[in-house]
Amino acid sequence: MRTKQEILAAIAPDLEKIEKTLSQNFASYVPFINEVSRHILFAGGKRLRPLLMVLSARLCGEPTSPRTYRLSVLFEYLHAATLLHDDVVDGAQFRRGRKAAHHLWGNQAVILVGDFLYSRAIRIAVEEGNMDVLDVISETTTLMSEGEVLQLINLDNVELTEESYFEVIFRKTAALMAAACEVGAIHARGNSWERPALKAFGTYLGYAFQITDDLLDYLGAKDETGKDIGTDFKEGKVTLPYIIAMERANPADREELIALIKEKEAATPENFRRACELLEKYDAFDATRQKAREFVDKACEELARFDHSPTRELLTDIAQYVLTRKS
Repeated sequence: MRTKQEILAAIAPDLEKIEKTLSQNFASYVPFINEVSRHILFAGGKRLRPLLMVLSARLCGEPTSPRTYRLSVLFEYLHAATLLHDDVVDGAQFRRGRKAAHHLWGNQAVILVGDFLYSRAIRIAVEEGNMDVLDVISETTTLMSEGEVLQLINLDNVELTEESYFEVIFRKTAALMAAACEVGAIHARGNSWERPALKAFGTYLGYAFQITDDLLDYLGAKDETGKDIGTDFKEGKVTLPYIIAMERANPADREELIALIKEKEAATPENFRRACELLEKYDAFDATRQKAREFVDKACEELARFDHSPTRELLTDIAQYVLTRKS
């Protein structure tokens, strides 16, 4: 497996073209929309979703063209729109190391700019002139909306099961990565097995990505993640480490875990540290890492169906890197 720096060097030419295409295609007649869009779009995002689309198309034999990059950026617009809306719902303080947009411009304006980015994404999909692409994008935006609502109604739900948790993160995160990979195959006119294989790859990768994200909320560092550590805990979001600890804990520790995550007013650094101690006691962090590893292994199994190539190797390395990422 390549190091992070080696992966970045390999994807640099694609990222440069994605970045240029992003800046060329979001512009609005309304200057304020451009200002807010720039704030979220150019604050250091990884561009993973458009990159997955480009690499998936290349894996299926598509000679990458400006049209490929233009189609790919719709996934960054969808992702950015979701982040804007998500931060309003969560009341987040920071995003990608910057003040969250709604703290600078207010909830109403930021929600509307998120809607604008959604519409830009749909417009690009329409211009592709392929009903299969539109079908995937419309289904994906529906799933993403459902995921946000499911997450909201499950705040403080200490009875949340692993099955329900995976339903949430499939809609919230995995569906968009799956769509990026599937649209790459559609764009490249992939054959009958390539499209479902890449969709499955993106789904498994999305699961691993979100599980790792949830782990970083407990074990990460703000200067690397760009977000306050313990945010999910403070907001009452029950994620996989907590679910695993709840399943394994003795009755007394289980009651303490319930009290810790339900008492938002008492979501102090001391309570967060205590929650981490209990999660560590029941090996919840290690079990969470193992679950992410299982999904990455499944993702790589889907890639193994393709002929060996530099693109397949790069996608495999990206999948493996998800497990060790710090941001």
